[in-house]
Amino acid sequence: MKFTLETKENRLNTMRHLGYHPHPKNESFIRRLGSNQFPRFHIYLKEVGSGLEAALHLDQKGVCYHGQTAHSGDYENNQALDQEKERIINFLSK
Repeated sequence: MKFTLETKENRLNTMRHLGYHPHPKNESFIRRLGSNQFPRFHIYLKEVGSGLEAALHLDQKGVCYHGQTAHSGDYENNQALDQEKERIINFLSK
């Protein structure tokens, strides 16, 4: 799910305020939904104009095969994704 964010802070501070943490292996951010590693929200940010383009998905579980990046995730048409998108947008509009 892609959408645009308007923020005056840098991306690290913005994502920390939203409860996200830097992903240990790449330039993205994650937010766990519980005490386990999965499920979790996973968001990639790209600078566009004066804002950020966000690509959000929900990781249901980790990689099944060693050396692979494919995993089970929801990318569109998911109530949890819609709610998280609205939470992010509402937080940044304050």
